[in-house]
Amino acid sequence: MGNRLSKIYTRTGDDGTTGLGDGSRIDKDSARVTAYGTVDEANSCIGLVLASEVSDEIATLLVRVQHQLFDLGGELCIPGHAAIFDRDIDALEVQLDHFNDDLPPLKDFILPGGGEAAARCHIARTVVRRAERETVTLSRAETVRPEAIRYLNRLSDLLFVLSRVLARNSGHGEVIWEHDRRKV
Repeated sequence: MGNRLSKIYTRTGDDGTTGLGDGSRIDKDSARVTAYGTVDEANSCIGLVLASEVSDEIATLLVRVQHQLFDLGGELCIPGHAAIFDRDIDALEVQLDHFNDDLPPLKDFILPGGGEAAARCHIARTVVRRAERETVTLSRAETVRPEAIRYLNRLSDLLFVLSRVLARNSGHGEVIWEHDRRKV
């Protein structure tokens, strides 16, 4: 096990820098810190989903995702480190297909909503999308393994499908975008 924090504040970041996992220091507003910080934010949003009413199957899946997001944050925090692999992405795809199989095909866009758990899952989805965009931005300046970007892309898809499932399970149903509402 790594070092334990016995003191939460160190004052080393008071100059606007933070330490990476390899011991180097970097500006707190760098693309790297922004990317792994948003991954952390996405993880917190998934925690909010888990604080709602969700099935044991979905809870187990989302806790596993939280661990993987923590791993991904570590990968982004330690240049050259690998923590997310093709098997992790494949596992997301299996879950995506599993949950999507029972849903009716989409005919319209869905608005975020459909009950508390579904709405929270939509928020998590949008934060994961932002984490993906910020990781792509980082990849334009520094080396980022493609698995990191693919994982985030697939995770946002999974969260969209889970939002649909949660909306239906809650009894609220999905909120359909009314594209013809202005034609009156």
